[in-house]
Amino acid sequence: MTFSCRYSRALAVLLAVLIAFPAWMWAAIGTSPTLPDPGLAAPKDQQIQLGQKAMAEIYKQMPVLPDSSPVTQYVQSLGRKLDAVIPQQYNWPYQFHVVQQKDINAFALPGGPIFVNVGTILAADNEAELAGVIAHEMSHVYMQHSVKQMQKSTGPNILAGLGQILGQMIGGVGGAIASIGGQITGGMLVMKYSRQDEAQADAVGAIIMYKAGYNPVYMAQFFQKLQQRSGGSGGPQFLSDHPNPGNRVQAVQDEIRNWPPRQYQNNNQQFMAAKQQASGVQAYTAQQIQEMAKSGQIHNTSVPAGAQTGPAAQGTMGNVASQQVMPSGSFQTYQQGGISIQYPSNWQVNQNQGGGLLIAPAAGATQAAIAYGALINAAQPQSATSLEDATNQLIASIVQSNPGMRQSGTPQNIRVNGVAGKSVDLMGTSPIQGPNRQPLQEHDWLVTLQRPNGQLGYLIFIAPQRDFSRLRPTFEQMLRTFHMR
Repeated sequence: MTFSCRYSRALAVLLAVLIAFPAWMWAAIGTSPTLPDPGLAAPKDQQIQLGQKAMAEIYKQMPVLPDSSPVTQYVQSLGRKLDAVIPQQYNWPYQFHVVQQKDINAFALPGGPIFVNVGTILAADNEAELAGVIAHEMSHVYMQHSVKQMQKSTGPNILAGLGQILGQMIGGVGGAIASIGGQITGGMLVMKYSRQDEAQADAVGAIIMYKAGYNPVYMAQFFQKLQQRSGGSGGPQFLSDHPNPGNRVQAVQDEIRNWPPRQYQNNNQQFMAAKQQASGVQAYTAQQIQEMAKSGQIHNTSVPAGAQTGPAAQGTMGNVASQQVMPSGSFQTYQQGGISIQYPSNWQVNQNQGGGLLIAPAAGATQAAIAYGALINAAQPQSATSLEDATNQLIASIVQSNPGMRQSGTPQNIRVNGVAGKSVDLMGTSPIQGPNRQPLQEHDWLVTLQRPNGQLGYLIFIAPQRDFSRLRPTFEQMLRTFHMR
């Protein structure tokens, strides 16, 4: 009886406390935030390989500390701490690198590579501020903002090109980087985000920071500090690439207001030691790096696996037997999305998420390379005054983006079902290897057409030079039956 009475009295007291507890205090306790489902703007493996190729360009044009550097090892350790809180199903293979640049900046590439300038480490007053910069960049990757910006700026056709840029395809990594707003010029990567992207990266970055044990407000305060240093305009490159979405600190405070309170560890001796080490690193201004890149003075001693810059980075397919790729004598019709074309019945049609079309034999193409087939896509010329001008722009992008590619002859006038166009041959390196394991020469036939909406429609017929003449009648038949609205 005594135990029962005590239990009843305790229960009554608990109920009284619960009744008296203000509703706003329950709301303040809140629930732990969860990271959103970002979906996929393009196939994950393609985004990763795009980032790897872009990283190779970074290592060509910017001085990057080797992974053995204590400063880089600290940044990588901090990055792994943030990475650990992201659910596996939404994660990316993040990499963290340090650029020997004085300017305050950081940038992310599709698929996971993240670069932080030495100047950014020196500008941070504590680990939470640096963690905020890194979490913010991780969020750009997480939400795939660069690829989505590509969609907005150039239309969906460039997304189709993600698969193309992975190998010996036309419109390689250089063109793709430019398309998504990342221009590697003068030793500086400029990745332009929208204010909406910035607000979203702040929100997602705040969740990552919170889960990793950092106060998310430090992220917004660091960006605000940069804004104040610049006097509200100009200032660090970071502000140019990452436009202020407005009321940054207040937005983050509102975001975290109802999250459960927790103990934050916003600084430690490891950060202070890394900052001291960073102060002794040889760093350069953006102008100095530009001059170094132009004169060939950049020689990074350590290049991460995957960021290969030589032939090994290009897709190869070994040797392919002719009977595996030669077209049958019968044709079937593809008609969808404003495109109509006849193609060999033993070839396959693959439509990427962005709307581009690849028609090829199963053995003639992989995710990393295309050796046989036809690519159909569209491009948005920049201030082109004529079909010839737009065609030359496209040719220049193709040649620049594919090492060893060259134009053969001048574009000739052509009409495809009454539509004016241009025709030109390009010669390059095929992903097909000959008996001696050396790559074969590739013959690409480019046909461009003026579309009513101002875009430049184009077809590229692809084959090793040794087989092109045998395939040409098939390519010509496909072109005769081609219609694009």
